[in-house]
Amino acid sequence: MQQTDDMEVPLLNDSNSNRQKSLAQESDGFCHQLKDSEGSMESPNLEFEYGDTDGFTAELSELYSYTEEPEFSLNRDYFEEDFKNHVKGRRWMELSLEEQRAYVMRLLDALEVTDRDKRLKVARAILYLAQGVFDECDTETDVLYWSRHNVFLLYDMGIFTALLELLSMEIDNNQACSTAVRKPAISLADSTELRVLLSIMYLMVETIRVEVEGDGPERKAAREAFKTELGSPLYNGEPFALLLFTMVTKFCSMNAPHFPMKKVLLLLWKTILFTLGGFEELQEMKVKMREQLNLPPLPEDSIKVVRNMRAASPPASAMELIEQQQQQKRGRRSRRPLVKQDSLDTYNERDPFKNDDARDEEDDPEDVDSGIEGEVYPLDRDVIIQPPPPPPPLRPPTERLSFPKGLPWAPKVREKDIEHFLETSRNKFIGFTLGNDIDTLVGLPRPIHESVKTLKQHKYVSIAEVQIKREEELQQCPMTLGEEEVEEMPAEILYLGMLPSLSQYVIALLKLLLAAAPTSKAKTDSINILADVLPEEMPITVLQSMKLGIDVNRHKEIIVKAISALLLLLLKHFKLNHIYQFDYVAQHLVFANCIPLILKFFNQNIMSYISAKNSICALDFPHCVVHEMPELTAESLEAGDSNQFCWRNLFSCINLLRILNKITKWKHSRTMMLVVFKSAPILKRALKVKQAMMQLYVLKLLKIQTKYLGRQWRKSNMKTMSAIYQKVRHRLNDDWAYGNDIDARPWDFQAEECALRESIEKFNMRRYDKNQNSEFTPVDNCLQSVLGQRVDLPEDFHYSYEMWLEREVFSQPIQWEGLLQAQ
Repeated sequence: MQQTDDMEVPLLNDSNSNRQKSLAQESDGFCHQLKDSEGSMESPNLEFEYGDTDGFTAELSELYSYTEEPEFSLNRDYFEEDFKNHVKGRRWMELSLEEQRAYVMRLLDALEVTDRDKRLKVARAILYLAQGVFDECDTETDVLYWSRHNVFLLYDMGIFTALLELLSMEIDNNQACSTAVRKPAISLADSTELRVLLSIMYLMVETIRVEVEGDGPERKAAREAFKTELGSPLYNGEPFALLLFTMVTKFCSMNAPHFPMKKVLLLLWKTILFTLGGFEELQEMKVKMREQLNLPPLPEDSIKVVRNMRAASPPASAMELIEQQQQQKRGRRSRRPLVKQDSLDTYNERDPFKNDDARDEEDDPEDVDSGIEGEVYPLDRDVIIQPPPPPPPLRPPTERLSFPKGLPWAPKVREKDIEHFLETSRNKFIGFTLGNDIDTLVGLPRPIHESVKTLKQHKYVSIAEVQIKREEELQQCPMTLGEEEVEEMPAEILYLGMLPSLSQYVIALLKLLLAAAPTSKAKTDSINILADVLPEEMPITVLQSMKLGIDVNRHKEIIVKAISALLLLLLKHFKLNHIYQFDYVAQHLVFANCIPLILKFFNQNIMSYISAKNSICALDFPHCVVHEMPELTAESLEAGDSNQFCWRNLFSCINLLRILNKITKWKHSRTMMLVVFKSAPILKRALKVKQAMMQLYVLKLLKIQTKYLGRQWRKSNMKTMSAIYQKVRHRLNDDWAYGNDIDARPWDFQAEECALRESIEKFNMRRYDKNQNSEFTPVDNCLQSVLGQRVDLPEDFHYSYEMWLEREVFSQPIQWEGLLQAQ
């Protein structure tokens, strides 16, 4: 096994911490002056909690563009006009539940009229109910309460099924599609009906999906029924998500440029999230599946481990290192003590809004002392200070800093790693090997016995390995093992529906991701994703232009968020359902250039993207429908909100990094793609974001390619290597830090992908191609048995039996010579 003793794993003791605290307090004024004079800014620790989604209110507000704000009052007007005609002198809140149900039933009947304009008015009235009859509410809490009440009522009355029929009609409306294709500029007005329908459906899916503490048994039953309904092939023989996937592909093929893609993607993401389950449900499913397969339990809960991690400060830039060296020289000349601070702990970039590609190519040399992220009062940079005063009295034991003991992850070893280790040991000490035998240790020295014992203690068998082994058995013995019993899980139903057009779905999603990426440049042939954000009349004032600019940027950010979350969910659920389903989607992503696309996304000033303020709080729903609209000025729009970071952008970045990890893990050919596309400096810049989860996935991506980057890169990036050692799970005999592993040698990467594709095609053919087993069907050679089989004939067959006999038997010449020759 490889040793890690010479790895740089810095530790920090309490005395050092106390000393640095006192020094930091003394030099505080000097540091502030230095900051002000040089204009540097420390990247802050981000208090971000990763989850399936953002807060419920934030998810609702992102459904609407700011240009749709006038439509809120339009929905209210249509509702009140109809409501006053049928319920005079009363408000919606004053009606009893039965009266409300009767009114919703009347709206449901009105949805079936042939007049398109009347249908739209009724749909807007239903949308107003789903939005929480906000004109009768005083606070945002009231709006959310009545929205939830009305949504469950609408679902109970069958509104969703009616909306689904209308949505199918709008998708198949060839006249609207051809009109939109011919128009030179598409605006909000071209997608009005679709936007109203999708908004109602999104509000229903998102509201019913989210559990609230006060939900009674009726609502819980409705939630489960709706979840089953969405995930089952009840809509034209396919799940609801496939209809939305069809909308995505139709839009990307330029056949329906008026489709409101942001709403479609948000609804698709939330439908998948609702029917398949989020990350915590995935973890529970994984635990249950391991129990069913008689595998040992997981060594830890990965969600909890990541949440308890703390962020490390990123590596220093080349400019800071030059300043450190100059200050060290000045310090030696003046014979004053110099306090050195680890560049992993404190990081100040000169200009946080400047893309520093050139500076990040080089990193800190290994002769700079290092520490971990647990310091309380770090110095902002190396500074020259006066000798410190006597240290303060020791703090009570209760206030002592507590540092995590050991590494956050339990190490893992694959069975093939143990086999490889024993094969090497047997060749060295005995001179021959025993194949896949990992139990026979005869002739091996005692230290090898101890090593094998340690490896077996940390042996981890994944669900994927069991599934691959089972698939190999089914391929080898199709007759003996018989048909595989496949449980009709929501993920299985979805994969079966997506299978015929899966490549089209993947390419369409990546096209949209490319169009929405901030680093993408507008091209004449690229798809227009702004159809549901641009108003009919373009802005004429500076204020209107600023507002539209913020709206467009926000629109793109929400699309990136929805696509990244959707792809990650699909990959994780398919991987749990069957590894070859995951590999099929991942291979399509790789062939569609997903790896360079994600790297292109991160090849920007990632700090400015995460701290972007493309939102106007006063226009967010439900705030805008309850409170009076304040006067918007150019200064208030430019200032943005007071948040430290943009939740959706950080969420998107983490999702994209996780996708990149998923599709490159254990795939040497794809790891080499990371190396070829020079991902190391791009990923290192992402370490500037002081958020533990994002840093973890960046470090994972750096770890898998360090062996290919060369000795010089590893030598000049020891701070990054230390961070990998501290935060990423260890494989006990993985030679990631030195590059001596056999996997670092030249590899036929094309053959690797071809072999994987062959395995996937065999799996899909065996499991989903129902005609492929015809050659294995047993043939009945017994004449009496064949003649004795009952054949179902139509009722009127005996009337035309003689005619059939004449036509099919007597009039057909039989070539006996040909039959004999064929025998």
